[in-house]
Amino acid sequence: MPDFKLPDVGEGLTEAEIITWRVQPGQSVAVNDVLVDIETAKSIVELPSPYEGEVAELLVPEGSTVTVGTPIIRIGADETAAAPAASEGAEPATAERQSVLVGYGPRTDTPTRRRRRPGLPESPSRVASVDTEKVPQRPLARPPVRKLAKDLGVDLAEVPCDGEFVTRADVEAFAQTGPSLAPQPPPPNGDARVPIKGVRKMTAQAMVESAFTAPHVTEWVTVDVSRTVELVDRLKADRRFADVKVSPTLIVAKAVCLAMRRTPEMNSSWDESAQEIVLKHSVTLGVAAATERGLVVPNIPGADSMSLVELAHALADLTATARAGRTQPAQMTGGSFTVTNIGVFGVDGGTPILNPGEAGILAVGQIARRPWVAADDTIVPRWITTLALSFDHRLVDGEQGSRFLADVAAILRDPAEALTF
Repeated sequence: MPDFKLPDVGEGLTEAEIITWRVQPGQSVAVNDVLVDIETAKSIVELPSPYEGEVAELLVPEGSTVTVGTPIIRIGADETAAAPAASEGAEPATAERQSVLVGYGPRTDTPTRRRRRPGLPESPSRVASVDTEKVPQRPLARPPVRKLAKDLGVDLAEVPCDGEFVTRADVEAFAQTGPSLAPQPPPPNGDARVPIKGVRKMTAQAMVESAFTAPHVTEWVTVDVSRTVELVDRLKADRRFADVKVSPTLIVAKAVCLAMRRTPEMNSSWDESAQEIVLKHSVTLGVAAATERGLVVPNIPGADSMSLVELAHALADLTATARAGRTQPAQMTGGSFTVTNIGVFGVDGGTPILNPGEAGILAVGQIARRPWVAADDTIVPRWITTLALSFDHRLVDGEQGSRFLADVAAILRDPAEALTF
């Protein structure tokens, strides 16, 4: 009876949290049926089954953090139908399975041990099985909905729903009218403590690494983007964009890709071990997205080769996936430049920190109606924004960074300038 061990679903993964079991003991599963949702440092990932058979035991309860290689579920597989070998220590190894999870199978290195959380087993070999009768039969809900319920103090078991899954609307409606969990008593000093894990932990590590590795330079420019606002309004009425959201971020993303043609240094990375600067052949554009789980930066590979319609669809897919908490680790690696729209929060500007390994990041402030001095010295109301560009001074000189920022501003000032790039 094989045990399914927590695999490495992304480069360097050492541990993950069990969020939601999709199966229960006694339930039959087929190969590639989703068993569980886990939360890594970057995303929520669905783990499909490499076995066919009946679920015998859930070895780890929801909410537990376990290390890679820890048995998490036992499945009574039919040995003639199951893909993996049944020998001790054997790992699932099918071609189909390999295409689903990165790094699935035996680890060739030993990860650095992290400090053990209270109540967790000290090592995979000492994992205690959970009595299946004691595993709570929790209502079905997506991880973002579970987090919302937790934040609102709502017990999902009390929330009525019409379908199979409890929805965000169900939780919000219940929070206003139904009973909630009793509030937890605060600690003696009145302070609350939140575990550092998941996206917050990953973001903190990345920002510290970036701040103390790459020499940051930040430059600013305030620009009249009234013509970009007019273009966005026209595109919204264009039937080619009928099924996708059009926003100024789309035009900014396109302007960044065009400006890189004249400043390729902005699309490069620093290889410390080889002592080389890598000039990348295409733009892998990161777009920062604020989600319930924190800030994530998924990427759009080959953004520079996309038409405006293709780029709009890519941005829409990226945003929807990020907000649903389903951005995969591979989608947040290998970026070359990032755009972050801080203006959606009513902020005029800031000094963005580089994502590790990237040459630059552009922060776009809010687009607001303000008085502007026109060419004939008259004061007119215009749509104004502030752009802040941070770049790695090892890769990009001041002249190059200034030219790049000026080019982006020129396209946003008059999108017709794009024809000259």
